[in-house]
Amino acid sequence: MESYSPEVVPPSISSSHVNSPNTLSNGGGSIIGGGPGSVGGAPSVISDHNSSANHTPVATDHAAGGVEQNGSSHTTPPATNSANSSSESRPVPPPTVPAACLNCRGKHLKCDGLNPCSRCKTSNSECVYVASRRGYKGPRRNTAANPNKRHASSSPPSTVSDSCPMLGGTPVATSLSTFNPAIVLPDTSPNSPFAGLNANAASNLQLYRNPFANGNGLDHGALSNPNIGNPIRIQSIGERCFDSFFHHFHACHPFVLPREYLLRLAKDGAVDHLIAAVRFVGSLYIDVGPSRSAFLEEAVRLAYAPTCPKDGYLAQTLLLLTIGLDGSCQQEKARQLLADAERTAVDIALNTRQFATVHGRGNAVLEECWRRTWWELYVVDGMIAGVHRATNFLLFDIPADVALPCEEHQYLSGNIPPPMTLEEFDDQLFSGEDRDFSSFAYRIAAARNMGRFMRLPTISFPNDENISRVENLLTNWRMHLPPTKRDDLNKNCQLDEMMFQAHFITHATSILLHQPHSQLDSSPVRSVTSCAPHPNIPSGDAFNTHTRHTITSACEISKMVTQAVPILSHTHFFTCVVTLSSIVHLSKWALYFIQDEEDLRQQIRLNIGALNKLSEVWKSAGTASKQVKGVAQDIYKAKKAQQINPAFWVGFTQEEVINSIAADEHIMDEFNLLAQ
Repeated sequence: MESYSPEVVPPSISSSHVNSPNTLSNGGGSIIGGGPGSVGGAPSVISDHNSSANHTPVATDHAAGGVEQNGSSHTTPPATNSANSSSESRPVPPPTVPAACLNCRGKHLKCDGLNPCSRCKTSNSECVYVASRRGYKGPRRNTAANPNKRHASSSPPSTVSDSCPMLGGTPVATSLSTFNPAIVLPDTSPNSPFAGLNANAASNLQLYRNPFANGNGLDHGALSNPNIGNPIRIQSIGERCFDSFFHHFHACHPFVLPREYLLRLAKDGAVDHLIAAVRFVGSLYIDVGPSRSAFLEEAVRLAYAPTCPKDGYLAQTLLLLTIGLDGSCQQEKARQLLADAERTAVDIALNTRQFATVHGRGNAVLEECWRRTWWELYVVDGMIAGVHRATNFLLFDIPADVALPCEEHQYLSGNIPPPMTLEEFDDQLFSGEDRDFSSFAYRIAAARNMGRFMRLPTISFPNDENISRVENLLTNWRMHLPPTKRDDLNKNCQLDEMMFQAHFITHATSILLHQPHSQLDSSPVRSVTSCAPHPNIPSGDAFNTHTRHTITSACEISKMVTQAVPILSHTHFFTCVVTLSSIVHLSKWALYFIQDEEDLRQQIRLNIGALNKLSEVWKSAGTASKQVKGVAQDIYKAKKAQQINPAFWVGFTQEEVINSIAADEHIMDEFNLLAQ
């Protein structure tokens, strides 16, 4: 096996002069089930002079009568047995060349080790050296002296450059008082360019690194390193779920403290209920078996324990559990937890501006965390009320003067700017001050528009002025977006999840506002109830402006599916928004005849595909996908039955009939493929 020594340091340098690698401790590892292990760079590999017994026979041995190396030349130790006159008369053969060049090795010919070697020089070939994978075994026994072979410590003649192609030339500051067999010094013959240099001068030269110094190609300093060869520590389930939360979920609902801050906070064990909730939500994205329900039970038990303090961390725990259960088809439990979270937030005055200052401990990140907790609770309350239509957006009526959150990258980096208020956001057009508000602020404004719509009295007529008032709010929100907020991608072409949610909240509000007064009959989609109960909407007499608003918003939602980002990077509330868009598309498709049927069919396919992808994590998306696909199949069968009647084709040209039949033949196949 080929080995590689990353760094060679002479034995004169004490290991105490090498700095130990820094380790990164998570501080709260014991709280999250061990936490990520310590991280540190591998220390330098130091060759220990105490292991000289494993070196090649050219090492200094005073006890055996050898001559000490002086660093500038290499003297062969004299024979210790004077009785062997024959041994004295024979010259001691020099060690063989450690490695042959590639050309000589490929032809199985002897190589003199020069650069270029004599054979390559004669044949005018490129002479390349690489380290042998088997390692140097030492000199052969009982071999006659070969003048073409050079000593192991000899350097190429003066015609060779000072850098060998097979050995790294790394400058090493060293003292050569003792011999290190892992370093091969240049020859100091009179013809050598290195002649006349003493040991101190040679210490500034590039030294040849000998990969064959230990005979077997292994570096014993590396073997003595305790950090090499240790088995990789496997993360616990709790650690995996904790990391999964910040990898998949935190960007969708960024109100919990950033990862490093939360780890430090978890060290004292005061937020065990929050850590358990984080684990539960993170477990939704990975397969952890029964641990998922264990995390949920632990979070609920700790949150409702009599000793659990009623503070902002408790509100965060209940909010996380609300979001996780809502996406797991447990809407009733989610609504109960949401009510408890809202009650806790109001009781501790989380809706006041001074709460962040009083409970922020002078830490700007923690103060920002409290502001985000209130506004996230506000937005989630609005989205649950809008898509499920089972609650009434309670926090919309709660007075609040909490400052607005900053941008996400500022929160994660800890560079928190001075916060701005909601009043400054509303007056930005009239104050004349050029201020940049965060994406989170525009998301709050979108949720507030939905709350204003939900506070409208019952609208009985399509021309009701209240419809125009809400439409003015939606249009103004869209028109006055700054250029950097008009798209769901930021300037680095990365997803801006806050603006993504702000846009789909606005589109969903538009559908809820205009669909009841549109031409679209909702009876064909009455079985799609995964997100909200079916509203009975009769069909109007004409294609009016409400129909156009409804269809436009539904198409914009389908277009959001095509963003070049993973569908699972979005919040699970996107499931119900896509379902709402699908209801509009299916209602339109159920009409007697439409001209853009092919485009409409592709939009339905997009929505079903998005729901299927979201169902990999969220059960509610799987339920919605089955319902939408079932309605699509029913509409197709109904349209197919109509085509049997010859009166159906009255007024159609032959080309239109052929195209319609050909398109319908592929519809069921496409929907069946989406189920796979």
